[in-house]
Amino acid sequence: MLQSKHPNKTGKCNDDERSCQSRRFFAEISMDWSDHALWWPSKNIWLTRTRSTLDQYGVQADALLHFTPMHKNLRVQLPDLRYLDMKVDFSVKTFSAVIHLCKDLGLRHPEELSLCKPLEPYHLKYNYKDMPKKKVENGTAKNGHPNLPPDTNTFIANSSPDGSTGSLDKSTFMCAPVTPSKPPPSSTPVSSPVGNTGTWGRPGFSPDTNGYSPNLTTSLSSEQLNGSYDSMLAQTPPAPSPEARKHLIRPKSLVEKARMNVAWLDSSLSIMEQGVREFDTLCLRFKFYVFYDLNPKYDAIRINQIYEQARWQLLNEEIDCTEEEMLMFGALQLQVNLQANQPQPNLDNGNVNSPAEDDIDAALTDLQTTLEGSSINAYANDITQVPELCDALRFLKPKRFTLKAYKRYWFTCRDLHLYLYKAREEMIHRTTPVHEINLRGCEVTPDVNISQNKYGIKLEVPSAEGMSEMYIRCDNETQYAKWMACCRLAAKGRSLADSSYESEKQTILDFLQMQRPADGPAINPNSLDIQMEDYVAPRFMKKLRGKHSRILEAHANVKDLSLVEAKMNYIKAWQSLPDFGITLFVIKFMGNKKEELLGVAHNRIMKMDLTTGDHQKTWRYNTMKAWNVNWEVKHMMIQFEEGNIMFSCSSADCKVVHEFIGGYIFLSTRSKDASQTLNEELFHKLTGGWS
Repeated sequence: MLQSKHPNKTGKCNDDERSCQSRRFFAEISMDWSDHALWWPSKNIWLTRTRSTLDQYGVQADALLHFTPMHKNLRVQLPDLRYLDMKVDFSVKTFSAVIHLCKDLGLRHPEELSLCKPLEPYHLKYNYKDMPKKKVENGTAKNGHPNLPPDTNTFIANSSPDGSTGSLDKSTFMCAPVTPSKPPPSSTPVSSPVGNTGTWGRPGFSPDTNGYSPNLTTSLSSEQLNGSYDSMLAQTPPAPSPEARKHLIRPKSLVEKARMNVAWLDSSLSIMEQGVREFDTLCLRFKFYVFYDLNPKYDAIRINQIYEQARWQLLNEEIDCTEEEMLMFGALQLQVNLQANQPQPNLDNGNVNSPAEDDIDAALTDLQTTLEGSSINAYANDITQVPELCDALRFLKPKRFTLKAYKRYWFTCRDLHLYLYKAREEMIHRTTPVHEINLRGCEVTPDVNISQNKYGIKLEVPSAEGMSEMYIRCDNETQYAKWMACCRLAAKGRSLADSSYESEKQTILDFLQMQRPADGPAINPNSLDIQMEDYVAPRFMKKLRGKHSRILEAHANVKDLSLVEAKMNYIKAWQSLPDFGITLFVIKFMGNKKEELLGVAHNRIMKMDLTTGDHQKTWRYNTMKAWNVNWEVKHMMIQFEEGNIMFSCSSADCKVVHEFIGGYIFLSTRSKDASQTLNEELFHKLTGGWS
């Protein structure tokens, strides 16, 4: 803190005082001030432009500035719920801080992660705009700081023009914001409690202990780990600390799931600018669900942290699954726990190819796929022939106020279209079909219950009225895998000639096989003490309590997997769930009074029913032309080929939605052909909302 101190009223110093000041001055010369910078509390900004004068910054004589270290202690909770004490740069943009943090932790592809503030259960009871604000006592605290830090997710720009500065007619992904020139708000988005020192969100904090109160579980520091991240972060204790478990929150509805996304930090602002202070707690989480180049050889820590985030999403009911799927996840988790103490195969031994050999093999595989093209498909005997899939399936298109059963038709799929015929001869001669369904852009959801021998596919097809529901029923799992893979690829605009068809089909079959219970457990049930609440979500506890044999029966299917294989299978099964990777927000479309749900995925956004989650309309990013954001009224406008949409967000700041969409577009630019250097400038251009 820069502050003028006058030794006496006359402004003169005696010899003793002058000599003391000189000694202090020369004693401090030896200190390293390279990590220090000026922080302006009242303006909530860092003065980091070293070539700018204080006058250019607008600093007046009565301004209070803090000369403080840029790297500060931060308590970071990892996806596996463990805490680490880390030195983090509070002066750079959050995106850059996460990059450096992930580098210290040994996590590749830091662009997939971000920091968020910890939530309390009452945060799920209110929308962002309706969140009760904490009262400020006497305006400011004794030390001159506002009692409440600024809003985490409100976009704060030091200067920007009033009024719209962009047009939808400009180049693709043009960001055109309107940011009013006004002081930063004085409340956090989640109204977290603030202590006397301005810190918040960390239970048990006591300023008198200069950190954490003794009753908290001790967190690890980077000095304690001393470079041993590979061994400590690649494996996680089976149960989290009592403190971490105590602060887990479970959303009970789709609206509460949407309200959880209020806590994400703004990647374009520094941590300090968002009300976070030294010794506060932030959560490091995977924000974007596109895991690029997940390699067991190099990503032991990353795989473990993704596995842990998936596990806690399922146990906290942040993502839904069926009972059979829950038992499969429990079985894989049990295998991970059993393998954790067993010697694992060394990925660096002589039997494994070197990185150079891996690159050569990958290049040869890509070349083979390119040369073979559609001929690798079993349904395409001639590369000049368009591959086609034919089968007898049952079909149902529900209608209001009518009860109709499934009817059997002859199905054929070609050129991304489904054609339904009443007879096989009609299909062969290609007469006029009874139904024709364009699969491009549709939503494909599994409708499977293995115990009831039910293998169904739910299609939500775009239409003038919204999304039309249709159901396909298959006779067995082999038939289901063929058609499910076909529909999934067609929804993405890929035909049966695509090289990924066979692998997609095999993935579906493997997923089904893991859910099928074995004849009996592979290990003695009495040899393990299984606490069911550690393996299944609360909604299944009433039915499965005391029935750990069900998990052991499911475990027989995965008993031969190694530690990394079990985690990878868990991640793949998590990715196969219908709701995987869909981030929810409560929004209001312009002209509508009722609230609706917006789902943001890696390749599309969806309008969804607020209660049931049914898809009502889907817009894909490959049809997006541009977007505008008006930060003054917090409205977002997106232009698609089929029309424009405009909405405001109720459950979080509009900046969070904007950043998710821009972030996924940024991640889609990654490829092995591109430079491995992370393009931070492009990320901020797509997510920052201003230029």
